[in-house]
Amino acid sequence: MIKAVIVEDEALARKELRFLLEGHHEIVVVGEAFSPREAAKLIHAERPELVFLDVNLRGGSGLDLLAGLEEPHPAVIFTTAYSDFARQAFDFDAVDYLVKPIRPERLAHSLRKLHAAREALVFSAEQPKLTAETRIFLRNSEKSWYVTLGEIPLIESEGNHSRVYLPDGVALIHRSLTAVEERLPAELFFRANRAQLINLVHIESIEPWFSQTLKAMLRNGRSVEFSRRSSHIFRESRSL
Repeated sequence: MIKAVIVEDEALARKELRFLLEGHHEIVVVGEAFSPREAAKLIHAERPELVFLDVNLRGGSGLDLLAGLEEPHPAVIFTTAYSDFARQAFDFDAVDYLVKPIRPERLAHSLRKLHAAREALVFSAEQPKLTAETRIFLRNSEKSWYVTLGEIPLIESEGNHSRVYLPDGVALIHRSLTAVEERLPAELFFRANRAQLINLVHIESIEPWFSQTLKAMLRNGRSVEFSRRSSHIFRESRSL
């Protein structure tokens, strides 16, 4: 889940934003503030991952607040009645800039940008390898998941994206299969062919297939055909 705080000097605007966020169950609002001073205290105490930030606040501005925060500061989505500060907002690497009144579809777009940025960070080659117990957030247009890697039976390439199969649905990661593979534990995920990574724990059976290849049956009922090269590697590594 993503911890968030709302920094907004109008009580009605805070209430409306909370209402809009009720449809995004991955966002958990842990506090509200109406001034830069109160917001700094709240952010220091709660360590949120996301701040919904108005530009004009009581006793200062949202830009002043960000300038005074220690790095790395939380992700920021600006919420304001004015569009004049957009350029300055993006100088702080803001995720997005929402002009009030905030439309539900516009908020949803901002959160999709946030999730894409978080996925890019999680699956960045510069980060250490993930483990079977690592929990990651995934979503599609209808549902969200917070799962461990060990629960994922299969990942497939879809152009520059990757389709992740889950026990009760399918999510899309905005990263190529190669980029995703670089972050996955090799002892858990195996490249069966150019387009598919399988979780070895989810293999129910292996059988010989055409031209010295192998075919795996997964516990979710899907079958995956190994390439000739992957079949050879699999046999060699497991003495088959």
